[in-house]
Amino acid sequence: MKENLFILGCFIAGIAIGCSQQVPDWLLGHDLPSIILSLLILQVGISLGGGTDLRHIVHSLNPRMSLLPLFTIAGTLLFSAIGVLFLDGRNLSDCLLVGSGFGYYSLSSVLIADLKSATLGVQGATELATIALLANVIREMIALLGTPTLARWGGRLAPISVAGINSMDVCLPMIVRNSSRGEELIPIAVLHGIVLEVSVPILINVFC
Repeated sequence: MKENLFILGCFIAGIAIGCSQQVPDWLLGHDLPSIILSLLILQVGISLGGGTDLRHIVHSLNPRMSLLPLFTIAGTLLFSAIGVLFLDGRNLSDCLLVGSGFGYYSLSSVLIADLKSATLGVQGATELATIALLANVIREMIALLGTPTLARWGGRLAPISVAGINSMDVCLPMIVRNSSRGEELIPIAVLHGIVLEVSVPILINVFC
């Protein structure tokens, strides 16, 4: 919870600094976010490959439960598509782009800002990227704060699906703590997060 509030605070601080027009040029370059995100993805891969639980995770997976990431993707995109009925000025691809972050607010917003600038212009792409960032931060906050209710009303897999990619890290302790036999959910929660993390850049490129 504190980490998410800190991230939200950094986002608000960034807006304030940007509005002050005192930002160094090197912080506004397109290469810096890509470099930072590449290092972040590298670190995730190193942590996963170097962990002692990787083999246990692979062997303990239930083949049927491994379909959960696919259902999460399908459900998220379906309800994102419905958004086009309520949002004026947004087409179907824009709505699908926002939903394709699956809680990965940093990567999805940067990719959208970069890839959509050619068609929407810098200002339009930045606006859509900001919407995606906020939508994915809110998704993570709902998962963190609502896990007990989600598990009670929707079953033990519901918090994993709602958490998106965060089921493998930020939301995992809450998922385990608030689900019956929560330790059994660790392998599927980790797999779920990995599959969604890989799918984010693929789907965003497709919808762009």
